[in-house]
Amino acid sequence: MTELVIATRNAHKTREIQHILGPEFTVRDLRAYSAMSEIPESGISFEENARLKAVAVSQRLPDLVIADDSGLEVDALGGAPGVYSARYAGIKASEKEKIDKLLRELASVGAISDARRARFRCVLALACKGNLLGSVEEVVEGRIAHKARGSGGFGYDPIFIPEGFQQTFGELPAEVKNTISHRAKAIRRLATKLLKPRD
Repeated sequence: MTELVIATRNAHKTREIQHILGPEFTVRDLRAYSAMSEIPESGISFEENARLKAVAVSQRLPDLVIADDSGLEVDALGGAPGVYSARYAGIKASEKEKIDKLLRELASVGAISDARRARFRCVLALACKGNLLGSVEEVVEGRIAHKARGSGGFGYDPIFIPEGFQQTFGELPAEVKNTISHRAKAIRRLATKLLKPRD
């Protein structure tokens, strides 16, 4: 069994990762380390932020560390909110406030062709003892709903409709979302690397 530390205090994200990885992994997150300070997301890309967090946390803990940076990119908004997805409506904004802001801004773009096209992007970085072991990136294409639907998932899930579906991530069962989502695809790729026999 492989033990992993996820460089987050987001319980929703940790549960999702554990569910996707399955029983071959034991997952815990930074809630177990209350004295550890937050790692600033000072990078200008998802990959840079994920690598920064993975390396920084792995310098303080002996285990393998996974860090992710992920977010929503809306074509009509020039790729926003992008790397600022978590703080799009302010650092202390609720998930509803972030969703409401995005829907307002999207409504203001008018009848732009494919205005509601969007994607979720996820970069996962793996580090140990301050050394970056690798990273993976995955996306899931889709579109933005006209209003929030469903209570599942977290973040922007209630307004994101993945390609090939009519339901939002907030409406889809976890078993479905955890098969097709950006994070699920990235975790499976990273798990394949982790499970390879080491020389």
